[in-house]
Amino acid sequence: MESSPTDRNRLDEEESPYLRQHADNPVNWQPWDEAALEAARERDVPIFLSIGYSACHWCHVMEAESFADEEVAEALNENFVPIKVDREERPEVDSIYMTVCQLVTGRGGWPLSAWLTPEGKPFYVGTYFPREARQGQPGFLELLSDIGRSWEREREEVENRAEQWTEAARDRLEETPGADDGTEPPTSDLLESAAEAALRGADREHGGFSSGGPKFPQPARIRALFRAYDRTGREPFKEVGLEALEAMAAGGLYDHVGGGFHRYCVDADWTVPHFEKMLYDNAEIPRAFVEGYRLTGERRYAEVVRESLEFVEREMSHDDGGFFSTLDAESEDESGDREEGAFYVWTPETVGEAIEDDLEADLACARYGITESGNFEGQTVLTISKGVEELGEEFDLTPTEVEERLESARQTLFLARENRPRPPRDEKVLAGWNGLMISAFADAGLALDAGEFTERAVEACEFVREELWNADTGRLARRYRDGSVGIDGYLEDYAFLARGALDCYQATGDPEHLAFALDLARTIEVEFFDADRGTLYFTPESGESLVTRPQELGDQSTPSATGVACELLCALDPFADDDFSGIAETVLATHRNRLEANPLEHVTLCLVADRLERGALELTVAADAVPEEWRRRIGEAYLPDRLLTRRPPTEEGLEKWLGDLGLAEAPPIWAGRAARGGEPTIYACRDRTCSAPLSDVEAALEWAEGGVDAGGPDDEPSGEDPSEDGPESPF
Repeated sequence: MESSPTDRNRLDEEESPYLRQHADNPVNWQPWDEAALEAARERDVPIFLSIGYSACHWCHVMEAESFADEEVAEALNENFVPIKVDREERPEVDSIYMTVCQLVTGRGGWPLSAWLTPEGKPFYVGTYFPREARQGQPGFLELLSDIGRSWEREREEVENRAEQWTEAARDRLEETPGADDGTEPPTSDLLESAAEAALRGADREHGGFSSGGPKFPQPARIRALFRAYDRTGREPFKEVGLEALEAMAAGGLYDHVGGGFHRYCVDADWTVPHFEKMLYDNAEIPRAFVEGYRLTGERRYAEVVRESLEFVEREMSHDDGGFFSTLDAESEDESGDREEGAFYVWTPETVGEAIEDDLEADLACARYGITESGNFEGQTVLTISKGVEELGEEFDLTPTEVEERLESARQTLFLARENRPRPPRDEKVLAGWNGLMISAFADAGLALDAGEFTERAVEACEFVREELWNADTGRLARRYRDGSVGIDGYLEDYAFLARGALDCYQATGDPEHLAFALDLARTIEVEFFDADRGTLYFTPESGESLVTRPQELGDQSTPSATGVACELLCALDPFADDDFSGIAETVLATHRNRLEANPLEHVTLCLVADRLERGALELTVAADAVPEEWRRRIGEAYLPDRLLTRRPPTEEGLEKWLGDLGLAEAPPIWAGRAARGGEPTIYACRDRTCSAPLSDVEAALEWAEGGVDAGGPDDEPSGEDPSEDGPESPF
């Protein structure tokens, strides 16, 4: 009998580092592809689907216990078609079956374990299973036997259940309750509702948004709180947002030696993190700190941004320009065993071995709470345990001397840590996650007047455009690794990358980035917008057909793909021949009831609703280049819905731009806004109300803030003085 390609483990042919981790298993793992699905149909056996990612701790545990075991492999290979999926490569597959898991069990997580009919319909789901039953959990080996027996003896019941669960997933993921019923999009009141909900759920003792552990970073909530404060002047909104920033920067979520943020903390007081470092966290969390810096002028927030982006540049960057995905939570300890957090934890002894100066070693231990007993399995995760002034009194040093000594100690610890075995790195480059990181670098470049960050954003944007964008077809691939490109882009890839390109345009004034953003947005309209159902889907119209076509409305570990797409379409609407803002309005109207019922799960879409009603603050500069002082002042100002655009100073120059951008005529944001008197000129507009042409950036900012009449109608005041001090910092 001729052997099938599915009679062996095929993961050695895959680019995903997570899939390759399983290439030596005795399990005949298949990637999610037509060959594997066809094998299940031909053999008439269930699919065992296992979904995880390279930095997933319990994925590693389940592999060691079960997937490397010959007896388990024999049971899987004989009675199932085992399929492995990297959730970072195939988020739509993960979304479907994770939704089922949450609906059926009330919880989710990775590894996700699901048993499917040959048609892909789920009939049994769970997460991690131990090899043998323990603590109320069924054993994986026994489970395989029970499910195989049910498939043989109770087939009709199993298939009925699979049909019911699939329908439930369709209802949840494809629901468009407000389509075509005349519903209007929600108002900006939705933003205040989201901020109120964040306020009610805030931990005012430890910071963040839940009273117990685990504590997850919620950068979108922080942005919403700051914007609600800007709209209303209500101090608690600002206070809770700043308390979250303070907690994240002072606790174990932040890497105090090397910069950057871990995934989340397992406890209520932000002490012990889950140690993996994800690219998206180190994009979105620093952007929240940028907003905090703009709002308060707090120097430490800017330092956190700089240190985090320097970490990304140092440890998560492709030599040619893109950004890698993940650093693992585990690395080898002194015994050579893989342990979570081994790279990051310290004891007084290891600090003393690294730092020869006893005073500096003692100072570092006091600053970061490093003790003999530790706070994590006998070792210490560094946290800010004592402030500079307290340390000065304790060690009889001036604050300046304390800061200098601490920085010297930190650098020494960093160099010593570089000699430890490093956490493994997932070196795939994902278009969407790179888009988030491009935005972070571009926005920080503006806010901190840091040209090196702007340059890095542009470098990454050009890399992703070169490697993953097909200009001839107008289509984007999701993944690049070692020269290999694959997987059709999802909504998040187009939306996140387009926003990154737009942010590069705002930071540089280079129209090539604007043109790229417009190209991506046009494909969003063609491939992801369903006008009949009034929504944006996560998967492209021309993509693979699955048991359901998901939407992504809620914010998860990354921002809502639908929310960012709507935000992007609103921002690009002033430049486009298409009615981009109309798409955003339609999507928000379709889902209005869902957003109003639970605004906190849909913060990004709430921010879009606010922007739609108020309109963006458009700052258009007519000049060959935005003057550096103008760029600095605009970049550092807290203007959360600002759109900074540049156009050529003359109409002749603008004509060439229009040709390059494929626009038939000057869009309203540029039309009639040439430079005056041969000097750079700035125009400030909101909701079709504009200032006079101005040659003074301060006058434009005053008009934007509603402070004085700068030659055009005033806008409404935006609340209290955003330079006001926030809560006392522990730094």
